[in-house]
Amino acid sequence: MKKIFFSLLFTLLASTAFAQFTGPSATGPTSTVAQVSKARLGSYITVTGRIVAHQRQDYFTFRDGTGEIRVEIDNSVWQNRQIGPETKVRLLTEVGQSVAGRYLWVKSLEVVP
Repeated sequence: MKKIFFSLLFTLLASTAFAQFTGPSATGPTSTVAQVSKARLGSYITVTGRIVAHQRQDYFTFRDGTGEIRVEIDNSVWQNRQIGPETKVRLLTEVGQSVAGRYLWVKSLEVVP
């Protein structure tokens, strides 16, 4: 019985180690807000700029040097970080469209130094 317990324990510990991958992550091609209108719906792109305003619920205004666009950021993406309009961020996003127009659905958020 002890062997089974320890075998199961080591298996669970090993699977937890794989979940903490520290290598590079997948990213979409680097783009700008101006280029989003030409991007295919459902494609992944990476944009760099600032989140400048909260619109409602999970929707915010993102701005780079070429313009502004609405972004949707779920609570899990924030990871309890304090991000203000002065904070430069890199967003991995999926291009979406609604009645209100194009928007970016944020999959990950990275603070850029």
